[in-house]
Amino acid sequence: MTQYLSQLKELLSPKLTAKGYKLFLMGSTLKIMKGMQTVMNIVDKGEEVELSFKGQKYKYDKWYTKPEHLAKTILRVFEVQQL
Repeated sequence: MTQYLSQLKELLSPKLTAKGYKLFLMGSTLKIMKGMQTVMNIVDKGEEVELSFKGQKYKYDKWYTKPEHLAKTILRVFEVQQL
């Protein structure tokens, strides 16, 4: 478990669980699931965080993208996509 992902999970949990999502932190991967379907994977790769969503991968530098910034981005994606 990484400090970055655990902070991210704490920031996302209240809003996403209210919408029926479950967040699972397993090692260096944070999974956001709805039912049995994985909606998003966030993997801590050391200096970077890799986010997988709808077949696309996005990389964020952890030095520039703090957990609170990435949480805002992820919540915005869920709002816009109406997931």
